[in-house]
Amino acid sequence: MPLPPPPVRPDPDHRPTERELREDLACAYRLLAHFGMTDLVYTHLSVRIPGEGHRFLVNPYGLLFEEITASSLVAVDAEGEPLQETDWPVNPAGFVIHSAVHRAVERAQCVMHTHTLAGMTVAAQAGGLLPLNQMNMELHDRVAMHDYEGVAADDNLSERERIVADLGDRPCMIMRNHGLLTIGRTVGEAFYWMYYLEQSCRIQVAAQSTGAGLSMPPPEVVQRVRAQSADSPVKGWLPWQALKRKMDREQPDYRS
Repeated sequence: MPLPPPPVRPDPDHRPTERELREDLACAYRLLAHFGMTDLVYTHLSVRIPGEGHRFLVNPYGLLFEEITASSLVAVDAEGEPLQETDWPVNPAGFVIHSAVHRAVERAQCVMHTHTLAGMTVAAQAGGLLPLNQMNMELHDRVAMHDYEGVAADDNLSERERIVADLGDRPCMIMRNHGLLTIGRTVGEAFYWMYYLEQSCRIQVAAQSTGAGLSMPPPEVVQRVRAQSADSPVKGWLPWQALKRKMDREQPDYRS
């Protein structure tokens, strides 16, 4: 198979069209399914639609992530209510977390929330994410913590404010006794953080399961690794292009 041409580096000021966002978000849903980061038909990935007002794309309630396509995504308002005709319901209660973050955090163009085995295991640990590996150390001081308050729903509107306050300026969050959340200026950036947050949790659970003592570097080394992993307006862009090529080869119908 011939090598693909190298991708053209994007303009960080590019404003994607709704069609581009639909394809990127559908691709992200397929990738979460591919990497085993799903919870049946539950949890959401969402992205802000360009234009006036608060409008977002989210998955139709009842489809597996592996079934989602660009055209099946549903446009909703800030309360998770559909803004278009759809044969499938949406789950407004499940959009509460996303709505809070989208509305309050400008860079949260995309919000991803998962219930994975490794993520929920670390979310149940008092110590949170430990600096056990280079991947974990890149996330040092980039992972917020939010205490569990019950199922996120409209009957606890004040929790929205606490979620936003706890997130602060970080791209990742561990929701205690619940799961993981990441945000990004693009779908690719949010996916980058989610992939490596999930990998870090898997590493931690695997290391703890050996029963051996855990080796952690001194704080100054952790800080150095964190500083070496710089942020940028196109964070995660290069692996995102590779992942989209993978889906184009293996599951091209995500674009339909």
